[in-house]
Amino acid sequence: MHIVLATRNQHKKQELIALLRGLDITIRTLDDFPEAPEVIEDGDTCEANAMKKAVEIARYTGLTAVADDTGLEVDALGGRPGVFAARYAGEQATYEDNCRKLLHELQGIPAERRRGRFVTVAAIATPDGKQMSATGVLEGVIAEEPTGSHGFGYDPVFVLPEYGQTLAQLSPEVKNRISHRARAFTQAKTLLEQLMAEQTSVGA
Repeated sequence: MHIVLATRNQHKKQELIALLRGLDITIRTLDDFPEAPEVIEDGDTCEANAMKKAVEIARYTGLTAVADDTGLEVDALGGRPGVFAARYAGEQATYEDNCRKLLHELQGIPAERRRGRFVTVAAIATPDGKQMSATGVLEGVIAEEPTGSHGFGYDPVFVLPEYGQTLAQLSPEVKNRISHRARAFTQAKTLLEQLMAEQTSVGA
C-alpha cells in the first residue's frame, strides 16, 4: 500500500515517518509531488484542517493521504492560540516568533495557571472518498522561557510535569512514544491497518 504524507514541513515529515514505522506501506511525501497544490488551512478546527489537507492531496495524487493538524490550547488565554498555533504571531511567523508571543502573553501568570494542552488530529483520506480521523491530547504547563534543542514548534516551552522537562528536552525516541502526535498516530496506524485489510479482501 502506498500512502502520501500531506505536509511540506520537514520536521513533521520526519516525525510522521517514525510514527508510522512497522506498517507494511510505502510512504511518499509531497517532495515526490512538487506540483501538488498548497492547501489553505482555513478550518475552524484542527480536524477540519487535517481532513481538508488529506482529501485534497488524495484527490490530487490518487493515493491514500495522511495529514495532521495540531492546536495548542492554553487555559489562561481562553484556549488560544488553538487552531491558529502555527501562525499565532503572523502568517510568516517562525517557531521562535510564536513562542515569544505566547510567553509575552503569559508574563506574570503563575505556574498553576499556565496549564495547556496540545491537540493533534490525524486524518486519512482515500482517493475514492473514504475519510477517517483520530485525536491525541497531551497535557502540560507552559514554561517561563524556552529550554531544550529537540523537536520543533512550541516544544521548548511545553513542560511535561511528570518528566520535569520540556518536550524539546526529551529525546526524539521518548517524544515519539508519549506525544500528542504519537497518541493520534497510534490510533491512525490501526485505521490504516483496517484500510489495508479491506483493500486486500476486495482484491482477493
